[in-house]
Amino acid sequence: MMSLILAGLAATGVYLLVTPRSARRRSTRERFDVRAVADRAELALQRAGLDDVSPTQFAATVLGVAVVAAALASLVIGPGIGAALVGLLAGSIPVTSWRSRRSAARRAAREHWPRLIEELRVLTGPMGRPIPQALLEVGSRGPAALRPAFAAAQREWNLTTDFERTVTVLKDRLADPTADATCETLLVVHEVGGELDRRLASLAEDRRRDLNDRRDAQARLAGARTARLFVILVPLGMAVAGLNVGDGREAYRSTVGQILVVAAILMVGLCWWWAARLMRLPVDERVFDR
Repeated sequence: MMSLILAGLAATGVYLLVTPRSARRRSTRERFDVRAVADRAELALQRAGLDDVSPTQFAATVLGVAVVAAALASLVIGPGIGAALVGLLAGSIPVTSWRSRRSAARRAAREHWPRLIEELRVLTGPMGRPIPQALLEVGSRGPAALRPAFAAAQREWNLTTDFERTVTVLKDRLADPTADATCETLLVVHEVGGELDRRLASLAEDRRRDLNDRRDAQARLAGARTARLFVILVPLGMAVAGLNVGDGREAYRSTVGQILVVAAILMVGLCWWWAARLMRLPVDERVFDR
């Protein structure tokens, strides 16, 4: 029952958000641009490699996972706040998966950028290619994770032949500090002039050092990341075993049982979040993202 109530409330909230109730309600668009929010959400999904998924589809997936998880939890521990909390946490799984895809795309970009920068040096130096052509040519041969962004930049260049706008499209789609620095370096040399080869060589060397340091840190954290899974597996196994001991199933459905279930879920979630925070590697800040 609780899962059905949550689903109804969520559906009502979505309806109220997307359906104008009056002309006066429409005037609030001056304060809150719904389209701008949708565009940002769509761009975020594209950065994660979900080009064919709309924000509405993603939101529906989150809601569906939450409702199904809450319904299953209701069968085990009974309807109540515990089942609702399980549904809420399960609804974060698609979000976590989206963030994982985005992180994987960034790691792929980080590993390939030193080679791409070296190719740029060759094309713009000995081979004498124009900077825009060299950048787009390198991207078209790059890894699959980066090609959609370079394809969008290629379309912008074909339509406008404006390198600044092309670079802006590329930076928005990649959302990567190394891409920002590379694009800004190329843009400055293209518009103002200067020694490009030395700047690209320094940037490639810096990216290689950073990549080696991150690989070493990830190797050291591999065991800790595996051990973190027991934060969830052990309490879950004990909870399932408790269902078959005495009147365990009825105990879960009692008021005290619901309170203890909620407390246990919150503690497990807190431990998981804290462990992830401790093992998080530093993230390079985007400096040239505007």
